[in-house]
Amino acid sequence: MRKIIKIIGLGLVSVGIASCAPSSTPSVDKENADMHGKPVVYQVFTRLFGNTNQSNVPWGTIEQNGVGKFSDFSDKALQGIHELGVTHIWYTGVPHHDVIRDYTAYGISLDDPDVVKGRAGSPYAVKDYYNVNPDLADNPANRLAEFDALIERTHQHNMKVIIDIVPNHVARNYQSISKPDGVEDFGVNDDTSVAYARDNNFYYVPGEVFSVPDSQNGYAPLGGEAHPLSDGQFTEIPAKWTGNGSRAAKPDFNDWYETVKVNYGVRPDGSHDFPSLPDKYRQLDHAAHAAFWADKDVPNSWLKFKQIALYWLERGVDGFRYDMAEMVPVEFWSYLNSSIKQVNPDAFIMAEVYNPAQYRNYLLLGKMDYLYDKVEFYDSLKRVMQQKDGTDALELIQHNLADIEQHMLHFLENHDEQRIASPEFAGKAEIGKPAMVISTLISRSPTMLYFGQEVGEDGSENAGFGSPSRTSIFDYVGVPAHQRWMNNGKFDGAKLTPEESKLRSFYAKLLTISKNHPAMQGQYSSLHSVNRWRERGYDQYQLSFMRTAPNSSLIVVSNFHQTKAVSYDLFIPNELMTKLQQGQITDLLTGNSNKLHVLDDGGHIAVTLAPLESVVYEITHE
Repeated sequence: MRKIIKIIGLGLVSVGIASCAPSSTPSVDKENADMHGKPVVYQVFTRLFGNTNQSNVPWGTIEQNGVGKFSDFSDKALQGIHELGVTHIWYTGVPHHDVIRDYTAYGISLDDPDVVKGRAGSPYAVKDYYNVNPDLADNPANRLAEFDALIERTHQHNMKVIIDIVPNHVARNYQSISKPDGVEDFGVNDDTSVAYARDNNFYYVPGEVFSVPDSQNGYAPLGGEAHPLSDGQFTEIPAKWTGNGSRAAKPDFNDWYETVKVNYGVRPDGSHDFPSLPDKYRQLDHAAHAAFWADKDVPNSWLKFKQIALYWLERGVDGFRYDMAEMVPVEFWSYLNSSIKQVNPDAFIMAEVYNPAQYRNYLLLGKMDYLYDKVEFYDSLKRVMQQKDGTDALELIQHNLADIEQHMLHFLENHDEQRIASPEFAGKAEIGKPAMVISTLISRSPTMLYFGQEVGEDGSENAGFGSPSRTSIFDYVGVPAHQRWMNNGKFDGAKLTPEESKLRSFYAKLLTISKNHPAMQGQYSSLHSVNRWRERGYDQYQLSFMRTAPNSSLIVVSNFHQTKAVSYDLFIPNELMTKLQQGQITDLLTGNSNKLHVLDDGGHIAVTLAPLESVVYEITHE
């Protein structure tokens, strides 16, 4: 969850910044026998994936707009996802979150539209961590068993399952009706007479009553539709701090007012009420971190989230994506992630972190496997796609992150970002092709693909809460280009346009290279600066590099010009030519051949690229 608001901090990170590399690289998924490269994560918004309804009425109900189910992930659907080169599916929006629908017949309390965003609700306002969204089940009474069956089906198709954990905040009305014996709800034993106590799960505004924020720009819950609970009031006595850290009893409309902040033992002045992690643990493994915490007294919220994570591991989940991880102290992540790795050493752990100055803390001390490379690499790629900047910054970012590059998750779309094809971003899905080649192949990090991206989804639907350009995560909506691939549940792509079908084939080829080619775990070498310096047709909208494995190398070249074809002599310095041999080379994207010539000064490839074209040349070593 990322929103354009002021996040009110608590001084959560108190450790220094390391310049050294992590002591070990996250293990490659051993069950995928065909994966010699690196992981490919497919993020799917679970409630939207299988929805065949095309009505898209703003603020529409399930009856009007439909909703996808766990059962829509049929064997055929999962086969289609796996064909894209996917190794892990991130099922977004699975934990039971607030939703404006009557499920009281199943013992679920009603949710209040005054503190819910959208009709279908934000997946990041979790109401019950021990169950799943009832919207996603054919039989809500059997919803956990239906999700268990989806986990099993996913595994049968040789892919792993990732779900969200949202550690920083929970829904204002958190109430678990499914918690196991011995587990207590968040806040049940809190001392609400004080703003802070170490083992309180929440922060409070003693003596004050929560007030619903004043709306802005004519906003009304459910688009103004009458609802018994939509009265501008929500009972919370005393008021709790809001999820983004707002301490006001009446938060601002732009605050995360639908959520409350979880207390991890960070005092209101930002100081810590838990043991510090010695700096030497940057170089120590998960077992050492687990041993450090084994005899430590930790805040109650730490224990609760450990219970949650281990519960889902026991059900067969293979990993987690952590929402807004940098709003939670790094010591907690050491505690939680080391606990997870003691149960499943291959658990896949990725986190939403946006502060580059803290990357190494969350990797080395927090023991994360992967962090979003959003602020630097994604944002820079976006500027190139929009022709606002050239590619030089990308090479610099790759260089500066060299010690942790394998841990920086790459993506071009996710639920928080604008769709490439939206007018607000690039306007055409094809503009994303060279960026996807670079994003996917430049580093050893996993690549993430957002569902519908591979067929050029443009996010133009006005679903209700929020504005178009991002496919809605708050309301019931159909996703048109994706629905054409779905073809009413056949998942055969028969209704795709020729352009959409071609784009999906491109993604499948590219991601399969990423997944299977051993050079993706090999060494990176830039070709960009030396070719920019030569100034022989190679300009600021080109990018090139080489990745090297023991038996073969990949040379990747992309042209970001949207209307301009280019031709130039791509130069490979002699120091990179030690294993390369002169002769025929093959572009893995098209199957076309070219020739590598070796001269006294180095290697030379005559490159001709159409607008937005890339080549991925495979060169066999001597």
